[in-house]
Amino acid sequence: MSGADDLHDVAADETIIGCLDIAKPRSFFVYAGAGSGKTRSLVEAIRTVCERQGRDLSLSGQKIGVITYTNAACDEIKQRLEFDPRVEVSTIHAFAWSLISGYDNDIRGWLAGRLLQDIAELEEAQAKGRAASKAAADRARSIESKRHRHENLGSIIRFIYSPTGDNQTRDSLNHAEVIAMTADFLASKPGLRRLLVTRFPVLLIDESQDTSRQLMDVLLDVEAAHRDTFCLGLFGDMMQRIYADGKERLAEAIPEAWARPRKSMNHRCPTRVVELINRVRQDDDGEKQLPRSDAAAGTVRLFIAPQRADKSATEAAVAARMQAITGDEGWSEGSDAIKTLALEHLMSARRFGFERFFGPLYAVERIRTSFLQGTGAGIGFFTREVLPLVEALRAADRFAVASIVRKTSPLLDSKALEEAGEGQAEVLAAAKAACDGLLALVSGHAMPTAREVLRYIAETRLFTIPDVLAPFTVPDEPTDDEGASGTDEEELNLKTELGGWRQALEAPLDEIERYDRYVSGTSRFDTHQGVKGLEFPRVMVIVSDEEARGFMFAYDKLFGAKGKSDTDLKNEAAGKETTIDRTRRLFYVTCSRAEDSLAVVYYAETVDAARAAMVKQGWFAEEEIEIVA
Repeated sequence: MSGADDLHDVAADETIIGCLDIAKPRSFFVYAGAGSGKTRSLVEAIRTVCERQGRDLSLSGQKIGVITYTNAACDEIKQRLEFDPRVEVSTIHAFAWSLISGYDNDIRGWLAGRLLQDIAELEEAQAKGRAASKAAADRARSIESKRHRHENLGSIIRFIYSPTGDNQTRDSLNHAEVIAMTADFLASKPGLRRLLVTRFPVLLIDESQDTSRQLMDVLLDVEAAHRDTFCLGLFGDMMQRIYADGKERLAEAIPEAWARPRKSMNHRCPTRVVELINRVRQDDDGEKQLPRSDAAAGTVRLFIAPQRADKSATEAAVAARMQAITGDEGWSEGSDAIKTLALEHLMSARRFGFERFFGPLYAVERIRTSFLQGTGAGIGFFTREVLPLVEALRAADRFAVASIVRKTSPLLDSKALEEAGEGQAEVLAAAKAACDGLLALVSGHAMPTAREVLRYIAETRLFTIPDVLAPFTVPDEPTDDEGASGTDEEELNLKTELGGWRQALEAPLDEIERYDRYVSGTSRFDTHQGVKGLEFPRVMVIVSDEEARGFMFAYDKLFGAKGKSDTDLKNEAAGKETTIDRTRRLFYVTCSRAEDSLAVVYYAETVDAARAAMVKQGWFAEEEIEIVA
């Protein structure tokens, strides 16, 4: 370790510590690129404040608030701070709920308005659509479900919410509602704003570029109104913004009065990878990082292959070639030591075998972020209730089966057992029969579809069905959709959450299991969301416009093999995000994970033209570009 390297960003760290003076706070936005030691800076700054002003915090009952993006990051910071009681570390969802929990009358009024709005929109679509279509049947069931929820609001005394659970009971709120509600309440209730700044004189937000746009806007307003007594500290890097609902151009929205410390050292990547990622962002914001003086040189290679090439054979050949180049046995063919990052989720879904389930829901923009995070009641119903029960049943683990069913099944909730009285044995027998039937269903000759499993669970009442899935628990009535053209209403319906679920539920149940492994980061393939903040010795990045189907991203354009479209030019002129902007950010995030060596596999329409474009672009040296036949 080089002492000079460790001290390079000391000025930024001192600026952060100075801003956290509770008696004279100053808000700040710290630029922290990949591998810059952002978490270490955050933890050290908090420790210093607690040493200097911790007694004042304790006496006043105030805390330093820290918002992180994932539960794993939350746990890491808590451990590094040795669970200091003067610091409250939480995810954005847990933080939001801590502010609005107990405002039950306000929550009831907000929900009533939101439900009536949703019902009005569905009824408008119903009036315009064909009466005898699957879309109409889905909407009718959804309207009925929302009306039922609206009618029941008055009987709910206290609303509940779990930041890590699926919130399916009648009195629970979902994740999206809690974020939207908190933003609205902070915007309209001065008392809640005062409570926030009094409880947390310092609020630090990690990965601020991916924090909900709606919530970030209102927090900036709160800071502007309470600047003398409140410090809002944002840690982030706009090049690593990967969620669509994060605030675009956040750095440009930061007031002049704020401090803007920069951390320019990259402590993770070898020299060659740092050079590459600097070039990747050069045409965007021009930010540059420095490699450590003791960093290894590292190895970077670009492999170009025809789009129609056998993907598994090509990637095995690339791994073998990387082993020969680096002498690193970890690149051995089939090695689990290689982290494979496909830049487009549909590519991963196709390769890992969950495209039929993934594609329809990924196409619904309104739920895309929560879907990529594996949250949402419909998703959690399968991944945190159905699949764990199926796994326990297959393993004949009676203890695990009993634990899962007792925890969430309405068959065995306390009310059902109490009402059964002396007939509890019959209730238990019914629960066992329901479980046995589920095992039989998933053990048949063919894997059942997710909808078949959903209908079985609804019939047996094994689990509570989330509202979003309720329309699909009964058989479809005959419709006139058969033979309809591609411009039919059904095509338009696919862009809605109901339409997405209708399609996705026709996938076999085991596709949801593969999807779950993918979004949780336990598969060899990983998401760019899942790896942000992580690092791996060997990284293979897969790029293919054909596999990505040009949906949201465009690698041929980023690499210069194709020109910008009229839409790109219009968006660029209007200061709006382009497909090239999105593609550049994802490429930056994935390449910057590499600690030792990086292989980029580019499936191109025309190999020679792609090679010429990449040489001209200058990100890779000519000798670093190889063609895989």
